[in-house]
Amino acid sequence: MNIYYGTDGKGAYVKYRGQQGVIPLKLKSQTVQDKTSKLKVTYVWDEVIEGKVTGTYKLSQQANQISAASYWRNKDGKLFKLEQVKNQDDYAGKVSYLLHGVLLSFSQGMDEQLTFDYPDQITKKAHLPGFDSPDPQRKGSIDDYNFDGYDDVAFSIPDAGMGVYRTFTIYLYNPMSKRFELLAEPNDDRAKCSGFCDVTLDQKNKLLLTSCRGGANWWNNVYKYTASNHLTWISSKKAEN
Repeated sequence: MNIYYGTDGKGAYVKYRGQQGVIPLKLKSQTVQDKTSKLKVTYVWDEVIEGKVTGTYKLSQQANQISAASYWRNKDGKLFKLEQVKNQDDYAGKVSYLLHGVLLSFSQGMDEQLTFDYPDQITKKAHLPGFDSPDPQRKGSIDDYNFDGYDDVAFSIPDAGMGVYRTFTIYLYNPMSKRFELLAEPNDDRAKCSGFCDVTLDQKNKLLLTSCRGGANWWNNVYKYTASNHLTWISSKKAEN
């Protein structure tokens, strides 16, 4: 079996070897412990089959390594300890999330293909930006990038220059169409940097923030969504040293 999960344990699911279907996991808790400066993160997920909780998975991760994992089966109260089996051929840099019932698959390496497998059996493919870096690594992140209450997904890669920041490609989930849609960069000449660079979110004020190097200076750009969910430029200013 394989356990897949993304940012803060979101987008998690289980797939058993030899079976086509997947089992959604609903995040129940996330705890963080600091032991001698090595963070230990423990996730607990409810296994959900046909709308019913049938078991619980628990996984602990420290220094990017799985330190413990287990499964509690509800029907008989039996606890199974899980042991990680590393197989590089099976992994090969592939990452997958299950978000809003949609199975998203992409590669951390040079493969640029992004696949959306929707619950209605429709499959959509897209291409993520390629990159040139001595240590290429594409990262995925799950967050509510437009503050509408639905998690979205973003993919980031090192910038094409010195690799001092990361550029983001963001797909927003549309609850009406039940599809993921590419977030377009606002076309505003006043923004000091092009592209979504080092994206962070100001949840309190519902702002999308970017930071990058333009010329000899570092700049911070601020964006806000309109009532029609259109992203607009608000301001740009030099970053403080």
